[in-house]
Amino acid sequence: MRTTLFIIIILVFSISTASVLLYGDHFLIGSYDKQNNDDVKYVNSAKILLNKHTITYNSGDEPSAFIMPGMPVVLAGLMLIFGQGDGGVVAFRVLMAALQAFSIYLIFIAANQLFNSRAAIIASIATALYLPDYFSSGAILSETMFRTLFILLICFSLLALRRQETRYYIISAAIVGLACYFKPHAVLFPVVWFILWLVKKISWKIIVKYTAVISLTMILLLSPWWIRNYVTFDKFIPFTQSAGNPMLLGALINNEAPSKAFFDTHLEYEGISENLFAGSDAAQAETAQKIVSFGFKNQPLKYLKWYTIDKVLGLYAAPYYWKTVFGVNIWIAGIYHVVFMLLGAAGLLIALKRAFRQKEIAYLFLLLSLAYFTVIYIPFVAFNRYGYPNVFLFFMSAGFFIDWAIAKYQSTSVKNNVTANL
Repeated sequence: MRTTLFIIIILVFSISTASVLLYGDHFLIGSYDKQNNDDVKYVNSAKILLNKHTITYNSGDEPSAFIMPGMPVVLAGLMLIFGQGDGGVVAFRVLMAALQAFSIYLIFIAANQLFNSRAAIIASIATALYLPDYFSSGAILSETMFRTLFILLICFSLLALRRQETRYYIISAAIVGLACYFKPHAVLFPVVWFILWLVKKISWKIIVKYTAVISLTMILLLSPWWIRNYVTFDKFIPFTQSAGNPMLLGALINNEAPSKAFFDTHLEYEGISENLFAGSDAAQAETAQKIVSFGFKNQPLKYLKWYTIDKVLGLYAAPYYWKTVFGVNIWIAGIYHVVFMLLGAAGLLIALKRAFRQKEIAYLFLLLSLAYFTVIYIPFVAFNRYGYPNVFLFFMSAGFFIDWAIAKYQSTSVKNNVTANL
């Protein structure tokens, strides 16, 4: 098992590194000249951070709190070593390839803790064959970094919940704090631990102790960002000032403007859909609230479907495979994705059954973790890029389901052989 895992990890790193070195800027979504997507904007922000010592995004050389600083800081650190030309970007992609390989190890550890070693190795092999991981290695986006932190969080959270030792909660809280520097919606993840403490009937004295430790750890990690924002903008900004636009985009069903009746009711937009995006971030957030409120009052079933079924499908129905790897088209990657998502869903149903019937806290943790990082996107834009960091949970569950099916088959075969011999 150990040898197999080691070979898988080496192969994933080798293939992923070969892919990013061979294809290079094939993986770019935007253009360096036009500065029209997150990836090229991250690179630009990193260069400004190095040269001007300022964290910016969509603001020229002026300070910005539009994004969390994780990506610019990582890119700037690599550019400091490997140069601000292609060297820094190539180093970033190779680092992502290394994280993808490391994630295989972490997935094995997590799945082994949750299920068993056979389910874990099945999940590891299935993940190694998942093409979106190789695309994510080449993309200059935060998904690979965040996914690695999320898997690491699963591993240490399982240790913390099983052993109930303070040190594991400190490590887990530190991982949440670091994850917030890439995706701030991770900040409320400790709520999952709180729910499980209540289920396990942990004493309130212990709960208060762990809550204080977790809070202090996260405050210490996030305080540099808070101090920077207060000194720069003269006000407390806990994360970013950019939630309004994703919320507004998330309120538009299939990216279409709201109905004419909405514009007739809200004359301030003058019947022009472009006016919905006018104004500050706060103004866009207010517009989103108006659209959602009007929609649920006048078309409740349509908006209920949009904020439940459609959002979940947006996150998970299609693979995060925006550029091909080794010429393999989207259909092949899509079929593989759908098959393992369905197998994973079957595994999650078995886990759900055992979580409630057999009081399996580890299974309940798995389900709550997936639920948290799904529900948190419901008010905002929900598409496959944001669902991608959660897909490994389905692959681990798929490994569990396949292992369960094999065990069922073996058990049936043994019974049939015994019956035949009798």
